[in-house]
Amino acid sequence: MIDNSKRGVWALNDADLDIKNISPDDIVKHVKDEDRKNRQQKTSKEHVKKINDLEEHEQEDEWKHELLETISKIEPDAFERLAQRILRESGFVQVEVMGRSGDGGIDGKGILKVGGLLSFHIIFQCKRYQGSVSPSQIRDFRGAMQGRADKGLFITTGTFTREALKEATRDGAPPIDLIDGDQLCDKLKELDLGVKTELVESVKIVKEWFDKL
Repeated sequence: MIDNSKRGVWALNDADLDIKNISPDDIVKHVKDEDRKNRQQKTSKEHVKKINDLEEHEQEDEWKHELLETISKIEPDAFERLAQRILRESGFVQVEVMGRSGDGGIDGKGILKVGGLLSFHIIFQCKRYQGSVSPSQIRDFRGAMQGRADKGLFITTGTFTREALKEATRDGAPPIDLIDGDQLCDKLKELDLGVKTELVESVKIVKEWFDKL
């Protein structure tokens, strides 16, 4: 008899309906049938959602794998310039790539200003790895940055071992932020650097809605 399109909005479906000829038992049966149908549809939608989420995850893995493959083929100094561009696009200033003049695994440096009042000197290192960065590499990088920067940034196309993650945040030691391959892909996508995102709009006509007018 009535339609509830959204909260607080109601409309009559059929003003000529004679409610005296409607059996309460039929209403109860209809509600139960609709409830059963809705539960079945909900279960089906949840199943479809799981499939869609799985396909979306596979598509995400696919483009990230392709992106990391592309990065692995560029020259080492080009990867350092890519890290420099990421930092600049992220708000760092005076970002410099040290190249061959770098020592102790330091590939570049930059300054991050916060609120126009505070500034933090950052030293970064870039590693194109397919494997995992070890805690010893984190310690070596920390040793090279001590006394020269407030924080360190380690960027890799690979991953970090659990021990490396712990070493980067060890109490009493200068902190080092880590960016692995997955995060690197997300950051490039966010900054629109070498990654283009296309949105496809889908429009569906609900014909049943017009039948109720």
